[in-house]
Amino acid sequence: MKAIITPDEYKDLAVELKELIEIKRPAIIVRLQHARSLGDLSENSEYDAAREDQADLENRILEIERILQVSEVSESHEKNIVGIGSYVTVEKNGKTEIFAIGHPNPKIKNAIPLLHDAPITLALLGKKLGDSVEVVLPNKKITMIIKKIQ
Repeated sequence: MKAIITPDEYKDLAVELKELIEIKRPAIIVRLQHARSLGDLSENSEYDAAREDQADLENRILEIERILQVSEVSESHEKNIVGIGSYVTVEKNGKTEIFAIGHPNPKIKNAIPLLHDAPITLALLGKKLGDSVEVVLPNKKITMIIKKIQ
């Protein structure tokens, strides 16, 4: 199953990947060359730190490339209808919660990230502002009212 990401998330990852490859990778190569020039590598903490940073950088590059390969970009949706990429404010049991639909790392503080195939996500998709939504979970049923869609 493909992961679903929003167009904004795709763009952010693509920009980060470009920066890592075109700016940070060459900078680490320069650091490594400088550290090598300092002499004995067996006791060279600057060289060890640069190698560690290089490993972290290469791992992040691989991670982003994998995400972009296995992900599907969600189609845009109307702003007043819940879709992948929406932030949905709901009221349930007198409390307000914000759900980040399909956002693994929400940009809105206190938003609860939901996968694209989570029961709450599936119940909210396609709904409009003011709709009452029932979600059947394994051990209970919850009802919520959509208060805001972003």
